[in-house]
Amino acid sequence: MLMVVENHSLPRTAAFFDLDKTVIAKSSTLTFSKSFYQGGLINRRAALRTAYAQFVFLAGGADHDQMERMRKYLSAMCRGWNVQQVKEIVAETLHDLIDPIIYDEAASLIEEHHTAGRDVVIVSTSGAEVVEPIGELLGADRVVATRMVVGDDGCFTGEVEYYAYGPTKADAVRELAESEGYDLARCFAYSDSATDLPMLQAVGHPHAVNPDRTLRREALARGWPILDFHRPVRLKQRMPTLSVPSRPALVAAAAIGAAAATAGLVWYASRRRATAA
Repeated sequence: MLMVVENHSLPRTAAFFDLDKTVIAKSSTLTFSKSFYQGGLINRRAALRTAYAQFVFLAGGADHDQMERMRKYLSAMCRGWNVQQVKEIVAETLHDLIDPIIYDEAASLIEEHHTAGRDVVIVSTSGAEVVEPIGELLGADRVVATRMVVGDDGCFTGEVEYYAYGPTKADAVRELAESEGYDLARCFAYSDSATDLPMLQAVGHPHAVNPDRTLRREALARGWPILDFHRPVRLKQRMPTLSVPSRPALVAAAAIGAAAATAGLVWYASRRRATAA
């Protein structure tokens, strides 16, 4: 895919990515169920139930009602969990569990958007304790995720402070556009689920990735690109040449290139004058 480098005299732009089945091949939250079981946070019955939920999610996605049931179940399940312990378990198992299920195509897209000068934002319904480390692993500039209420004892209360789902995702995208100066008409968005239609409609360049049946129908009707991601690969196995320098490094490289070109022109002009003399 050919990506046009941003003209930084124009308003900034961003690429907004859903996470589960868009950037990674599974549900980010459910993927950690075995680790949470081994860490003593859930019992065997809960571990089996989350494994079944993962199977259902992978087999056909999750519609609004299924997502609502999953939200209630996960909120109740995490009540009383120590937040610091959750963060430690995620940090210890992140590379083993998440790195192998990152879509190669998604990683390439993220790199291309960064190279083009766009911010990359992960917008996920999963909890911040899981999504933020994954966003850092992917090199995302910002993360929008569900936040649970934490009590004075440092444990989850089971209540949801902020639910990043459906229209709420679109609201978050518009709020970021206002605070960061993004031109949404020139921004990109990627998702696999029809529940993210509000977010996709909020930008000028929406893309359906491995879409569920409803999103595929909508994408075809609206003329949106449909992308097929099917190659999970460890980031460290990808070509080193695909690593993307930071934006300051890109700017510095451009400045060095311009200076070299200017020096070359000066040298060429002086040689021509010397030859003419």
